[in-house]
Amino acid sequence: MHDRTAHRYTGIIAGGSGTRLWPASRAARPKQLLPMAGGLSLLGHAWHRVDGVVPTERRLLCTTADFAPAMRAALGGVTDDNMLVEPCGRDTLNAVGLLAYALVHRDPDAVLAVLTADHLIEPADAFRTRLVDAFALVEADPTRIATFGVTPTHAATGYGYIERGAPITGAAQAYAATRFTEKPDAMRAAEYLRSGAYLWNSGMFVFRASTMCTAIARFAPDNAAGLARIAAGESAADIYPTLPRQSIDRAVMEPAAVAGDIGVCVLPLGAQWLDVGSWPSFAETLPADDAGNRSNAHWCDLGSRGMTVVSEDPSHLVATVGCEDLVIVHTADATLVCPRAEAERVKELVARVPGKWR
Repeated sequence: MHDRTAHRYTGIIAGGSGTRLWPASRAARPKQLLPMAGGLSLLGHAWHRVDGVVPTERRLLCTTADFAPAMRAALGGVTDDNMLVEPCGRDTLNAVGLLAYALVHRDPDAVLAVLTADHLIEPADAFRTRLVDAFALVEADPTRIATFGVTPTHAATGYGYIERGAPITGAAQAYAATRFTEKPDAMRAAEYLRSGAYLWNSGMFVFRASTMCTAIARFAPDNAAGLARIAAGESAADIYPTLPRQSIDRAVMEPAAVAGDIGVCVLPLGAQWLDVGSWPSFAETLPADDAGNRSNAHWCDLGSRGMTVVSEDPSHLVATVGCEDLVIVHTADATLVCPRAEAERVKELVARVPGKWR
């Protein structure tokens, strides 16, 4: 009997530099390698999250040339067959396309789960269950593209949203995805939350590799032409930097959801999901005291509230008095102090940081 699971693959995208987590995240050590709870990095969590679902030899890692050596060293045992290296970052459409076009050459029947290396998802077993459900959904109908949605807890403006449509017959907790919307303003986000029909877009997808190649060719033909040439053996270093920079959501998922002939569907994740993209979200990985302070540092305080204090130096003491809602991050050669409400601007700040501290 044919074993469908033999064609299941995962592709972990780990190319973002994580500038909003400066100064811990640097050019030489991106955020995916920062230690999280339990000492495991975000990349390590992503790699092991599929244990028992997809074997190591069918897990792919897509990262940029600058990060590839550090990523390989962090995981250990990763071979060239597991690595797809972008010459430079060109947004998620091209990263997903690089995986899909390479994989369809390797295995024409491949079904690929594209995951990201900057999320924490607990419990991992709940995620594995939903991943298996998504694989089965696509295997039952190869024209489908499945994604995972997160039930909103507040009217967030920093995430994309997916409108949930009718249930899919015969599938466990899966729905048609009728619309993808990029980050909304506060008023629309509040409307989406009240409606109960919208889920946050997790940025994770499951699809047959050939189906995604066809979708990219249809909706982003300039990208598809270049990706096909790379997959056929032409120089990625020459072609990849010329590809139009587009997100997979805007370039493919938005038009596919309304096309009518592509089965775009969404599965509620059913697990706690945290996008670790800034210091306030990183702080949520740390326990809070009664005053809402979160810290992994040697920290001495008098009367502060709502603080996030992070340090990589066990011999260094951070001391505060009467502070409120600040982010303090100490590393061996740089220290960041900013109001928590201004934490998104750290990305802007990094552009002003002299090169040796980036």
